[in-house]
Amino acid sequence: MLRFLTAGESHGPQLTVIVEGIPAGVPMDAARDIDPDLRRRQGGHGRGKRQQIEHDAARIVSGVRGGKTLGSPITLVIENRDWENWKGPMQVEARGFKSKRVTRVRPGHADLAGVLKYGFSDARDVLERASARETAARVAAGAVGRTLIAALGVDVHSCVIRIGDIHVSVPDGEVAWDSVERSAVRCADLGASARMVAAIDAARERGDTLGGTAYVVAAHVPAGLGSYVHWDRRIDGLIAQAMCSIPSVKGVELGAAVLAAQSPGSDVHDEPRWDAELGFHHLTNRQGGLAGGVTDGEPVWALVHFKPISTLLHPLRSVDIHTGAEINAHYERSDICVVPAGAVVAEAMLAWVLAAAATEKFGGDTLGEMRRAVAAHRRAVSRLR
Repeated sequence: MLRFLTAGESHGPQLTVIVEGIPAGVPMDAARDIDPDLRRRQGGHGRGKRQQIEHDAARIVSGVRGGKTLGSPITLVIENRDWENWKGPMQVEARGFKSKRVTRVRPGHADLAGVLKYGFSDARDVLERASARETAARVAAGAVGRTLIAALGVDVHSCVIRIGDIHVSVPDGEVAWDSVERSAVRCADLGASARMVAAIDAARERGDTLGGTAYVVAAHVPAGLGSYVHWDRRIDGLIAQAMCSIPSVKGVELGAAVLAAQSPGSDVHDEPRWDAELGFHHLTNRQGGLAGGVTDGEPVWALVHFKPISTLLHPLRSVDIHTGAEINAHYERSDICVVPAGAVVAEAMLAWVLAAAATEKFGGDTLGEMRRAVAAHRRAVSRLR
């Protein structure tokens, strides 16, 4: 079983990640395998000033020796440089504590829901954890999972296909991933990238925010991950849950879900074929590499829809949780658009779900055992019965 836990507040001293279940023998180096994804998460046009303060890097403090995993829990630490500015309001100790209370909740944020859940009198007790800062820890965990499945031959990528009302078509075939990484908004279409940048700048001028859509895909995924036997083991459900757990995500399409809902079955179902070179394959991949809760050997892909973030430079009207008065919502330094960064987070979560499913199916205490099991499985499923 693969799992991870994250801990830490947005303005606390650090984020901590514990990853359990990675087999022994996986090459692991933070600077090579984790930090590049953390940098990608910090990038993207529309990010706020917090990203100018933080220079995210992971420090591995357990579970790796001599550049390889040991099979024991891996602990990662990501320092929060902004902690220096928040030691008083965010200190652990009661003595000398200086509260920086927030009572004006933000529409669309977890502020009010969290206050109502826990009975807090200060929304900061909610917003410090219900913060997109936590996604840095997820990206670190996802990078560990990505390293494992990369060793099994699986590649995971993402790009942006919509910001606000600027959009491009869902990729059909190969994507120029180098162009995606060079784009300020992680969009492969240079013309659309420029229009997206302009839309973000216009939103900033209005004191507003923008959402959008990310495309995330994993290639060379073995057939047979997941299960149709029990509802909670269906891999399409696990992917949807992982994506919807990302802050600001309000919807996930697995494959061409909306198109399928609008079309007759004769237009959308993927016809399977077999030949000696490719083995079993499909002529199309509208179902996103997923059938009945199981991967079918095609690339796994999804569209992830992000709402505009809740913190507005020109705040909406809201309520003060102490007085009940109508008042402008709280404003705290924030982004204008998180979709390019959110795509990286979605990529990490897809990598994690696939790594967990691969570990469950192929088992093994070491990377070598897993590789042999995957290779044998790929040979077996390519043959006719």
